[in-house]
Amino acid sequence: MTESSPQSKHTTEASDAERYTRLLDEARGIHGVSLWQDAWRRLRRNRVAMGSLYYVIAISILAVFVPLLPLQSPLDKDLRNRKDLPPNLAAISLGDRSELRFENNSLQAELNKFEASMAEMRRAIASSAAEQRADLLQRMETAETNNNPLLKLWNNPGPIVQAMLRLRIAVFGDWCIPSIFGTDDLGRDVLSRVCWGARVSLIVGVVATLVSLAIGVSYGAIAGYCGGWIDELMMRFVDIMYSIPFIFVVIFLLTILGAEDTKRWLDEHGVNQLVIFYVVIGAFYWLTMARVVRGQVISLKNEQFVEAARVIGAGRTRIIFRHLIPNVLGIVIVYLTLTIPAVMLFESFLSFLGLGVSPPDVSWGLLVNEGTQVITPIKIYWWLVVFSGMTLAMTLFSLNFLGDGLRDALDPRMKNR
Repeated sequence: MTESSPQSKHTTEASDAERYTRLLDEARGIHGVSLWQDAWRRLRRNRVAMGSLYYVIAISILAVFVPLLPLQSPLDKDLRNRKDLPPNLAAISLGDRSELRFENNSLQAELNKFEASMAEMRRAIASSAAEQRADLLQRMETAETNNNPLLKLWNNPGPIVQAMLRLRIAVFGDWCIPSIFGTDDLGRDVLSRVCWGARVSLIVGVVATLVSLAIGVSYGAIAGYCGGWIDELMMRFVDIMYSIPFIFVVIFLLTILGAEDTKRWLDEHGVNQLVIFYVVIGAFYWLTMARVVRGQVISLKNEQFVEAARVIGAGRTRIIFRHLIPNVLGIVIVYLTLTIPAVMLFESFLSFLGLGVSPPDVSWGLLVNEGTQVITPIKIYWWLVVFSGMTLAMTLFSLNFLGDGLRDALDPRMKNR
């Protein structure tokens, strides 16, 4: 056998070192892509889903900042001059209706007068004796409730909404966007009511979905991980709940909550009826989520990362909520985007029947209901149904398209495709 010369050995080692160096450089240039990064890349390629995402973001921003927009009052009625007007560009000024009896027929002037009187009362309270202070405070609270012009044009605005409304008046004054969506049968601006209705409809969808999400994910994960008789017992309860007519139970509970005695008790304890409405709907929408999460957890609970967590001493609660649930977030997010439109549609259905959101609160379903009530064979006030119904339909379509896009983007089998 011929032995290779030292020079050839050196040449071979040099070429191997050069090849290894090149491979290392190529390896350094390769960056791993996580499932979430790959999902976002594939979602961006889905134009319909991205358009839906932008629309959902836009309508959510509108719902949050609607008090800052120069809209008309959603409650102010003008049966004499503005009943059932079609879309128009007639100029409107807040507070110019004589029945309101505002200072100089101006909301801004009336608000300045009210704030000046409140400031004077505060100075009087600060300089008063201790025995007179309680009486003055009560008078100030009564005056703030009865004389605040914002409470006459908007339904029970909280401190944050009142601050936003004051900023809106400081920037735009009494000027309002004309009734480009027309007015309803009580002379109220439809555009303003559609924009304010977005707050209630979206909050119903989001809050009720989050309630169902918290219950369904926890319930399904516990049942799937524990298995055995615990799983059997928990899932038989789900089967029983499925057999109960869902809509009749919700209508029954909402009817009880709408009784005068129940309303009075809720008011005495400071519980908002809308909050109860959100929770009641959410408390019945968790069943499907529980089944979906249970199936995912059963397929994951014997994986190596769960065994590793069990070996190092992690308890059941930690394994379920720190290891298993984060690994099913993909399917949870998809189901979230598909549940929100279902809840919004159900709220609209209840409001359409007169069992959901009640005046003076406003939602898209309530607006559609009010529009259909005034449509007659003699005259069709199309704008009362078209704008609120179109906004509701576009939001539901967008959420469903976004959910379909997320389902495809978060599918691990589609990774790097």
